[in-house]
Amino acid sequence: MNEKLKAYRAAILHSLADPSEVGIEQSYQYFEDGVLLVEDGRVVKVGAAEDLLPTLKGVEVVEYRDALITPGFIDTHIHYPQTGMIASYGEQLLDWLNTYTFPTERQFADKAHASDVANIFLKELLRNGTTTALVFGTVHKQSVDAFFEAAQALNLRMIAGKVLMDRNAPDYLTDTAESGYADSKELIERWHGKGRLHYAVTPRFAPTSTPEQLTLAGKLLAEYPDLYMHTHLSENRKEIEWVRELFPERSGYLDVYDHYRLLGARSVFAHGVHLCDHECQRLGETGSAIAFCPTSNLFLGSGLFDLDKLERHGVRVGLGTDVGAGTSFSQLQSLNEAYKVLQLQGKKLDPFKSLYLATLGGARALYLDDKIGNFAQGKDADFVVLDYRATPLMTYRLQQANTLEEKLFALMTLGDDRAVKETFATGQSVHRRG
Repeated sequence: MNEKLKAYRAAILHSLADPSEVGIEQSYQYFEDGVLLVEDGRVVKVGAAEDLLPTLKGVEVVEYRDALITPGFIDTHIHYPQTGMIASYGEQLLDWLNTYTFPTERQFADKAHASDVANIFLKELLRNGTTTALVFGTVHKQSVDAFFEAAQALNLRMIAGKVLMDRNAPDYLTDTAESGYADSKELIERWHGKGRLHYAVTPRFAPTSTPEQLTLAGKLLAEYPDLYMHTHLSENRKEIEWVRELFPERSGYLDVYDHYRLLGARSVFAHGVHLCDHECQRLGETGSAIAFCPTSNLFLGSGLFDLDKLERHGVRVGLGTDVGAGTSFSQLQSLNEAYKVLQLQGKKLDPFKSLYLATLGGARALYLDDKIGNFAQGKDADFVVLDYRATPLMTYRLQQANTLEEKLFALMTLGDDRAVKETFATGQSVHRRG
């Protein structure tokens, strides 16, 4: 038996391109009875079972009935320290930060606590089929060490960074411009590019960093050109007014980040709910990305995300859960809410566009589409097995479905962690539903 090769048989679906650019029919590839062939953690081939099975003599074939294999989901904005405060009673953003977030993050000064939460957090991601995420730590550098140690043990492709916050926060959660720079540099040298790990320079948002700290954040990006930059932008109208008061010399919220050289490829801004056309144009010009976080935006009453406007300006868009303001680790549930956000604006979100946002679109937003996001040959074998019979209601509903589009939409609307039968990272099972 060839022990290096392994094959997985089920219905298989993956995105090939953005439906907005190539049309729905050209945007995906589907095999009703398919085989995914994996070797040494990478995709070798995907195709119809009738074509591939005769060529696989001596290769173990793992078969899943009533199941759909898709690429692993990609979360482009989430806070691991907020795992323990998910589903805290909703407030407006700034009150919610002071009431729930900051006291919760204080505990991450303790490395043992950070390690415990990191392990719980990663288990939740994998239970929900998410194999890559762009993750906030806390201001404590040990919170990032704890997260990367846990992610490395599972060989996951993860991006994270230490929060930079030297004003407008409790004393127990602030650093200084200089210490934030030094701690970040130390973490970059220790973790960036180690295995499948990447580092993100992470100012929390403009109001909690002085001009001096933002300047040094820009310096880090210049010193290490392949780093990520991860922060928040235009989530809440009161937040936007606060930015104007703190930076009266700048023309707007995005201009603050632009001035301090924080825009560019691999810069990811969470939310972007209230952006003007000029800001969208600038994001598109610089190759920056926006993380669309529907459950969070609805939960905190921030507003409705205008996907069409951003895409008209060529902005890369990924999907984020934003736990703990977000109410679920499940990207299926994020897509359920994303559909409603667009419906409230008189717009549509096609199921194949949803698939793209949760997989290849997220990879593209993170400039990782050469490594993850679909089943192109040579990409990392990160994938999820979704169970069509996860619940009695889903079983019954899918019996009524006549098209792939209808099945996919029902799965995204009714699905959650119960729909995830198994999750794989580089061809290794990292979660199997009990």
